[in-house]
Amino acid sequence: MPNNATSAPTTIRCAIYTRKSTEEGLKQDFNSLDAQRDAATAYVRSQAGEGWKLLPEFYDDGGFTGANMQRPALRRLLADVEAKKVDCVVVYKVDRLSRSIRDFAKIMEILEKHGATFVSVTQQFNTTSSLGRLTLNILLSFAQFEREIISERTKDKQVLARKRGKWTGGHLPLGYDLEAGKLVVNPEEAARVRQIFEWYMEDHSVFGIVAKCEDLGWRNKQWTTREGKVSGGHTLRKCHLYSMLASPLYAGRIRVESEVVKATHDGIIDEKTFDLVQQKLKANTRNHGTEHRQNRESLLRGILYCSSCGGPMTATYSSSKHRQYRYYICSQAAQRAANACQARSVSAPVIENAVLASVKRFAITPEVVEVAARAAQCRLREELGAQRRDLKKANVIARNASSQLARSRSTDPERETALREKIAAAQRTADVLRESIARGERLRFDDTTVRQRLGNFEEVWKTMTTEEQARLLRALIERVGYDARAEKVRVTYHSAGVRELCNGVA
Repeated sequence: MPNNATSAPTTIRCAIYTRKSTEEGLKQDFNSLDAQRDAATAYVRSQAGEGWKLLPEFYDDGGFTGANMQRPALRRLLADVEAKKVDCVVVYKVDRLSRSIRDFAKIMEILEKHGATFVSVTQQFNTTSSLGRLTLNILLSFAQFEREIISERTKDKQVLARKRGKWTGGHLPLGYDLEAGKLVVNPEEAARVRQIFEWYMEDHSVFGIVAKCEDLGWRNKQWTTREGKVSGGHTLRKCHLYSMLASPLYAGRIRVESEVVKATHDGIIDEKTFDLVQQKLKANTRNHGTEHRQNRESLLRGILYCSSCGGPMTATYSSSKHRQYRYYICSQAAQRAANACQARSVSAPVIENAVLASVKRFAITPEVVEVAARAAQCRLREELGAQRRDLKKANVIARNASSQLARSRSTDPERETALREKIAAAQRTADVLRESIARGERLRFDDTTVRQRLGNFEEVWKTMTTEEQARLLRALIERVGYDARAEKVRVTYHSAGVRELCNGVA
C-alpha cells in the first residue's frame, strides 16, 4: 500500500529584531518596539505550517540609530546567528535592521555565511534570489537617503536657531541652568565663572587657577537628564578652563559656523572683559609658540612614564625673567584631581642625562658591538654595490653621448653643445662615484673599529637636532620608568633598537 503521508516541515527558528532611534516614548506601556514585535510575531505564527517557530529571546535596541552597527541587541543577534541558534531574522521594516547600505551588506553576508535568512514583514521578498537582493538594496538606498535628508534638515534647523541667538544643546555650561530650552544664569555658579575670568586677567596661570578651584572644591557643571541620569560634576581641569575662557556664551554670544551672533540668553561676563581675555589668550599662544615647539620636541616625549601610577610624563616649563626651567611631570598629577598621582616633577636635564648615560653604556656592550660590526659591514657592501651600479650607468651615458656626438654633423650647434654638457656631467658623476668607492673599500669594520666609533657617541649626538635626537631615542628605547620616591630611572630597550643604533655606525 503506497505511503501518502508527507514529511513534517523543517523547523525554522525565528528571531525578531526591533529598533527605535530615540528613547522618546519607550517608557509607555505599549511603545514602538512592542508594535514592531506584535506585527512580526503575527507574521511568524502565520507561517507555522512551514515550520516557523518563534524564539523567546528579545532583541530590542531602543534609542539606537540605524546608521551604524554599534547596537547591543544587534551584536547579540549576530552572535546567535554565528552560533547557529537562529535560522531566520524577522523585522517590521528593512530600515529597522539598518539604514546604511554598507552595514546592511555586512549583516547579509553574516546571515548567508551561516545559513540564515532575512524577512521584512511589510516588504516581503526572498533574500536567496538576486531579484530579492536587488529589491532590498533599492529599499535600503531610500532608507539611507531618508536618514541623510533628516540629518541635513536637523542641522539646518539648528543653524537657523543659532543664528537667531538660541542655544541648541550640548554640555550645559557652568554658570547656567536650562529652563524651557533656554539658558538661565545660575547666580552661585556665575560668581565662580566671573572669579575665574578675573584670576586670568590678573595674570594667574591656568595651572594655578586649576589649583585654586581644587582647593575651593569647585567642579564643572552637573545636571540631571530627562531620564534621571546625572552628568558632569567632575574636577575642573586645564582643558575645562581653556574652553570656558574661550566660550562666547559667557559674553551673551553664540558661535554659528564662522560667525558670532548676539544670543537670547544673558551674559555672565561683560563684552569688554571677554574681548580682553581673548586677546590675552592669543598673545600667550603667540609668545609661547617657541616653548610649545620645544615641549613637542622634548627628548623623552612618548617614552617617559611615571613608575608610581604608570601614566605618561609630559614636558613642561616655568620661566623667570632671565631663565627657563624645563621639567617633566606626571600627566595624572598635572590634572590636580583629588585621586591624582602624587609623584613629584623631575628636572628635564637631569633625567635626560641619566637616559643618555644608559644609552652610552648600552652602545659599547660586547653584544651591541658585535651586531653593529656585522650590520655596518652589510650596509657598506650594499652601498658599494649601489655605487658601482650608478658608476656603470654614468659610464654608459657618457659613451652613448660620445657616440651620438661622433655621428652628428656640425649642422645643429645647440644639439652638439647639449651632448658635450651631457658627457661632462656624466664624467663628473663617475669621478665622484670612483672616489667614494675607493674610500669605502679602505674602510674596516672589525670590533675594535666599531667600539671606537660607538665610543664617540657623544660627539655625534651634539651634531644632531633635538628632533633627530628624540627620534633616535624613541627607536632605541621602548620605555623609561621614573620612580620619584626612590629617584631611580629604569630604561627598557626595543629588541630592534640595536639595529637602529647600528644604522649610524657606517
